[in-house]
Amino acid sequence: METRELRYCAADAGELHYGRAAQGPGTAQPPLSRAIRQLERRLGVTLLERTSRTVTLTEAGSVLLREGRAALDAVDAASRRTRRAALSATGHPGLVLVTKAGASAELLSKLLDAYAAEPGAVAVDVLLCGIGEQERLLRDGRADVALLHRPFDSTVGFDAEELCTEGQVAVLPAGHPLAGRAHLRMADVAAVSGLPLPRWPCRDGAYPDGPGPEVRDHAQLLQLIALGRAVAVLPESSRAVLRPDVTAVPVLDAPTVTTLIAWPPHSRSRALAGLVRAATRL
Repeated sequence: METRELRYCAADAGELHYGRAAQGPGTAQPPLSRAIRQLERRLGVTLLERTSRTVTLTEAGSVLLREGRAALDAVDAASRRTRRAALSATGHPGLVLVTKAGASAELLSKLLDAYAAEPGAVAVDVLLCGIGEQERLLRDGRADVALLHRPFDSTVGFDAEELCTEGQVAVLPAGHPLAGRAHLRMADVAAVSGLPLPRWPCRDGAYPDGPGPEVRDHAQLLQLIALGRAVAVLPESSRAVLRPDVTAVPVLDAPTVTTLIAWPPHSRSRALAGLVRAATRL
């Protein structure tokens, strides 16, 4: 298979409509249709079920979409990391660390200070991203290393080291009746009238169904909570970045959150190895 065919398939499956999909890879509708059909003939499978009005993925198509996107991410990552390696060779070495904005702020600050004190440390550019984006940015080569949070982020395909595990807190409007409680349980949070839990984007960027507001980042979430439009359960460390108009209350039975440092398993970067060592020593 060629990467061109995989990009066509990913665009077609993502839109499930030839007219819209043709706009994605920059090709007209007939060539896109032909490319998909040629790929089906070569593989000997049906990737898409077509009617006059709809296009749906078959099971084989779903597998190719998942595997194909991973392959395309790997190709993009190889290109980006090759260009960065060339810059390093000309005297501009550095690492790109991606983390979710508003998450693990204290840990990140300590990590950057600890690594900067190491002999041979290089510059670290911090890429702050939205909820659920750091995994994708690490996979496609825009970052060299990431801070991920289990169980929310997947570490499949990465090497990783656990850094810390913490409990979670319910974040409520400062004047809410439950804000003065010493602790809560998940059932208490679910029963809060008029304050739904937010809907975070899934790994494919879509939002699950539900009554809560769609949330892209922590700043947006905290504003919605302060306005009395939502309640959220967040890691304990999020207290460090809370606004004065919201309150955090420990949730005793919330699942714990583990922060990990993750990187591509094939990396041979000495700078990255130094950063990981600094992280595991903290």
